[in-house]
Amino acid sequence: PEHQLEAPEITAATTMASLLFRTARSAAARRLASPSILVSTAPCRAVVAAAFVAPAYPLPSTRRPFSDDGSSHSDFAPQRKSVPDGDQETQDMIKSHVTSNHVMLYMKGTPSMPMCGFSARVVQALKDEGVDFSSVNVLDYPEIREGVKKYADWPTIPQLYVGGEFVGGCDIVLGMHESDELKELLAEGGDEK
Repeated sequence: PEHQLEAPEITAATTMASLLFRTARSAAARRLASPSILVSTAPCRAVVAAAFVAPAYPLPSTRRPFSDDGSSHSDFAPQRKSVPDGDQETQDMIKSHVTSNHVMLYMKGTPSMPMCGFSARVVQALKDEGVDFSSVNVLDYPEIREGVKKYADWPTIPQLYVGGEFVGGCDIVLGMHESDELKELLAEGGDEK
């Protein structure tokens, strides 16, 4: 038969479970232990148990390995080219990108870590086609983000260029991918693997 817990018992059990869960979560975040929490009800009381398994590896140091405190070698610092301030210089830079790279993608994020779903879908379509492509993360370069919209007279990101010509955004690229038009376009003097 089911047992109805009294309000003080429920509050005590909930508080204990919440405390143990927070402790386990913060311990796991610090890699100090792996939490395993079991909550069960018994007649007239709630039983909460938590078991922690100590890791077999040494505990991490308190210093963060990728901190910005200057303790990291300069080789590991982000390397970015400067973007010109003028509108014409930005347009010239974009033109050099799209003409010197057979397949050029302006996207949010990187191919290994897209920062929007539309960019991720275009990257996946290009990977499915087996083509090498260059990309620019427009989130890192606001001037290029706005400049590329003017360059193609297209208001959204991502933007794909093949052979120096604007192809389109996510919907157009995905439609071409599904109809095999993208494969044909990429094969025209492209860098297919």
